[in-house]
This record gives sequence, structure tokens and C-alpha cells, in this order.
Amino acid sequence: MHVSAALSRIAPSQTTAMTDRATQLREAGRDVISLSVGEPDFATPPHVVEAAKAALDRGDTKYTPVGGTSRLKQAAALHFARDLGIEVPTSQVTVSAGGKQAIFHAMLATISEGDEVIVPAPWWVSYPEIVRFAGGKVVPLHTHADHNFRFTPADLEAQIGPRTLWLLLNSPGNPTGACLPAETLLGIGEVLRHHPRVMVLSDDIYAPINYTGGAHATLANLCPDLADRILTISGVSKSHAMTGFRIGVAAGPEWLIKAMERLQSHSSGNPCSISQAAAVAAFEGPQDFLAQWCERFRARRDLVVGAINAIPGLSTPVPDGAFYCMVNAAPLMERFGDDAALALHLLDHGVAIVPASAFGGKDGFRISFAADEAKLVEACRRIAEAVA
Repeated sequence: MHVSAALSRIAPSQTTAMTDRATQLREAGRDVISLSVGEPDFATPPHVVEAAKAALDRGDTKYTPVGGTSRLKQAAALHFARDLGIEVPTSQVTVSAGGKQAIFHAMLATISEGDEVIVPAPWWVSYPEIVRFAGGKVVPLHTHADHNFRFTPADLEAQIGPRTLWLLLNSPGNPTGACLPAETLLGIGEVLRHHPRVMVLSDDIYAPINYTGGAHATLANLCPDLADRILTISGVSKSHAMTGFRIGVAAGPEWLIKAMERLQSHSSGNPCSISQAAAVAAFEGPQDFLAQWCERFRARRDLVVGAINAIPGLSTPVPDGAFYCMVNAAPLMERFGDDAALALHLLDHGVAIVPASAFGGKDGFRISFAADEAKLVEACRRIAEAVA
């Protein structure tokens, strides 16, 4: 057996590992509620499904341009302008097999051995692994529940060094649900003006799922003078319940978009042609259902936050967006030892979650409330029983 040094630097995704374990237990006859994966339980909108069927009927089953069809790039540019306030030509848009692939290609195309990437923690599990695979060094920017998992521009300034190449932003965030307000992003922009080498990857995949009552804020819109070093990631997986379609879109400086497409030409080639046709319908079709979905998620958030905070030894702040709660279980660690042991204990009681340590945190776990209300009520009951 021989694996590369690059592969040796990374670990498997703990979110998918826990989800797979829950699936195996269910297939073996166990009653397990999985709150480990960030996947909306709503059906894909009918007009999107019909677009996929129509593409099959037309015979759109051949190769497309590596970086996506011109039609989808146009639809993505519409999405960036309408939903994120970012005006970009199609030459600055690329399409990938999910947002994760776009992030992977951006890091691989730019990071040289020893370059540093600032990643706010708790972080999405794949960010640090992608950076390490590319040969970069992860510089954690720790955030805390008592500040709603937000950091300040001064916190960022303190982490920037001579080898800093990227800052990764995710708002609303996975796993915390934290949103960075416009004033914080403007402050971040001011810091970045003093560090012209630093680029920003802004992962806005959860932008439509926002409970703050205000408009979504993103760096490329607020600081257009920095647009030549900001890559904004979006897609249809979370907003349109299209996780299996595997379509992500990215907007950024043309040199970076071309570099990412050069890599994609040798990795996967073009994204699925049928999925691209469906994504056009997602971006160009009706968007009114999003408000209803967001209200359903808000109600689920309130249900889970109330139930968790009523359990002795557990607590969680109220997330601003996305569909995750980061639960603090520090008072229980004397009994369980660490959050991985607690996660296994909860799995034994029929609930699959992901330990905080998978996200660069500790002494807790993440719950996804992208599940129907009855499952959430029962899952919280089981968690209360398990830790009683």
C-alpha cells in the first residue's frame, strides 16, 4: 500500500462518516434519526425536476464546456447580481460539480508549500483538509459562542502574517449558523487593504437561509475595490434542495477562474449536463418558495434551540442562518471524556450528530435541523434521555 504525502495530510470527512454509520445502522434494523448531514428535506422544486427531464428528452447527454454551459454561466451571473449584489461577466463565472470542488480547485491552483490560510473556527470540516492537501498551513481564527461565533477585524489583523495567502469566510456559517454583519465585513475590507497579497474565498452557499431580517451581506458587494481578489462560492444544493445534482458556481477574477477551469479539465471535466440544465431552471425560475422554506427552517431552529437549552448540561446560541446548531456540552465532558465519546453515546440512543472536534471545536456537537419537525422533537427527546 502506498499513499501520497498529500493524501496522508488529510482525514476522511467526519460528517459523511457519521451519516454513513447512521445509514448502516438503519439498514441493520436500528431506529436512528440522522441529524448529521446538512441536506434540506424538502423536495426539489417541480420546475427544476421538469427541466432535468426535458434535458434528457432533448438528448442533452454529451460533453459540455469544462467550466459549464454558456446558458448556465448566464443564469449564474443573474443569480450573483440578483441575490448577492455582485455584477460579473460570464468570463468571471465557472461551474463545478458542487461548491466543494470549486473550493478545492481554487486552493490547489494558488497555494504553494507553506502558504498560510486563515480559517475561522469552528469551521466546515473540508476547509482545513483542502488547505492541507494543497500544501498550505491552516491558521485558526477561533470564535466563541458567547460572541455568537463572530470575529472582529482586529482578530483577523492579529492572525495575518507574511505567508498569509487566503482568508476563508462562510456566512451564514456551517457549523455555527453565524452571519457576519455588513459592518464587520466593511472592517475586514479595511484590514485587507493593508495586505494586498491576501485573497478571500467567500462561501455564500447558505445566503438564502438567513433569519436576521436584513439583507444578506457579502464582501465582494460591500468592497468592490477588492473584487479582483475575492472568489465568491454559491450553488443550488442548499437553496433549492439539489444536493444530489452536484452543481456549484463561483465568481471571481478572470485569471483565477481560468486557473480553476484548467484544473477541472484534468480532474472531472465538465459538470453533469443534465444537472446544469436543472440549475438554469433553479436560478432563472420562481424563487418565491425560498421565503416559505426559510420560515420552516426558522421554526425548526426555534424548536431545537428551545429543546437543547432545556437539557441540563447542554446549551446553544441562536443561529443567524443556515440550518445548524453548535451545541456546547462542556459540563458533560467529565462523564464522557470527549465529544467523540458523547457522539457515540448519542448514536447508541438513536441520534446521529457530529462532534464539535470535527469542526475545529471541542466539547460539543453539531445538530442539523434540516429534518421534519416530528423527527426533531423525537431526536431532542432521545438526546435528553441519553444525557440524563
